[in-house]
Amino acid sequence: MKTIRTLAAELQAGTNSSVKLVEQALAQIEAHRAAGGAAYIHVDAAQALAAARASDAARAAGYAPSLLAGLPVSIKDLFDVKGQVTAAGSTVLADAKPATADAAAVARLRNAGAILLGRTNMSEFAFSGLGLNPHYGTPTNPFDSARVAGGSTSGGAVSVAGGMAVAALGTDTGGSIRIPSAFCGLTGFKPTARRVDLSGAVPLSTTLDSAGPLTHSVDCCAIVDAILSGELLDSAAVPLQGLRFGVTEDFVGEGIAPEVRDAFENVLNLLERAGAHIERFTFPELKTLPTINAGGGFTAAEAWAWHRALLESSAERYDQRVAARIRRGGQQSAADYIDLLAARRNLIAAAQQRLRPFDAWLMPTVATLPPLLQSLQQSDDTFFATNGLVLRNPAAINFLDGCALNLPCPVGSGLPVGFSICGLAGQDARVLQIGRAVEAALQDA
Repeated sequence: MKTIRTLAAELQAGTNSSVKLVEQALAQIEAHRAAGGAAYIHVDAAQALAAARASDAARAAGYAPSLLAGLPVSIKDLFDVKGQVTAAGSTVLADAKPATADAAAVARLRNAGAILLGRTNMSEFAFSGLGLNPHYGTPTNPFDSARVAGGSTSGGAVSVAGGMAVAALGTDTGGSIRIPSAFCGLTGFKPTARRVDLSGAVPLSTTLDSAGPLTHSVDCCAIVDAILSGELLDSAAVPLQGLRFGVTEDFVGEGIAPEVRDAFENVLNLLERAGAHIERFTFPELKTLPTINAGGGFTAAEAWAWHRALLESSAERYDQRVAARIRRGGQQSAADYIDLLAARRNLIAAAQQRLRPFDAWLMPTVATLPPLLQSLQQSDDTFFATNGLVLRNPAAINFLDGCALNLPCPVGSGLPVGFSICGLAGQDARVLQIGRAVEAALQDA
């Protein structure tokens, strides 16, 4: 797949056009839907083509506001787009009035000249790392249609992996950008939460939510991140020689599927050959996370605050697995929530000490390969156990208020495996710098 920078150069050179790119994406969407695919909930072909024609005309007159100008982008269904209904992957909001303005992140993309193709499918209200949706169909893995694409930005990942968009706008509360990126062989970036304005987006957890891109390269992520955040980071690659990378053996290193562990260790070996130092360390404080979040954590508490009236009036219209998790928030007291805040502060302080010696913290993005869809559909016990395992590693970063980049590991003909480069709050530039270097080393291997 071509990168944003490559496509932008083709547009500038006149060897390609925005109209052609949008037509190609729309043809892919039509073929995907004809085959039963469920990546998109809504596609606005007429508006996208009109915007593409305007973009080509503006470029011909010498105006291209960004590298993303004229390129087709998909939008997760929880972001407001002016004139469209924001359903958040649910039928509960399907009858809501159309948005009167773009969400802040969507407005930034539009102002950058991106062509908004449509709204992508997702776990209902973003409340799952697996991507199942009983209302609009479940987007399946582009490498094996019997398996899930990962959630909650399931449709966004499939749109990019399937050539139906150059980049996808997603959100990440516990891994919802990084999980589908890992499962679909993409590069996905979860920035420090406060860097991207989430006004105009349906929240899951106002404490943990963040927004970012799913794309084909680290450079693509950096380009989109600069647009979304309004902050141009210095993301130039740094030499791997002499860098110190921490790898945690406990908690995020436990229960890893053999195929995932092998792919992860192969990348670590490559980094050592490039002169980086890999240091194994323990992080026992992470083992308190299941106890801290036993009542549903910030996600259940803050989702309950947003959904409680809707659940009272329209409970039967919810995915019942989602409704059950939201209702857990109603069992938390104000004191429980204050305890959560204190536990988070303490764990962040512990992380600052544990990670201080390292340039980045490395881990498998997800502990397992993409799960089989049928087993998740048939059993609630399997669904909830698998969802917990899939969310475990990436959700630790959200709880720690960190940032992280998923890169695809080289796996030959096997299913995709994700490799995460992680940092604490505000270390976004460093994560991207290291990500560029690791990506280059993987491509050269």
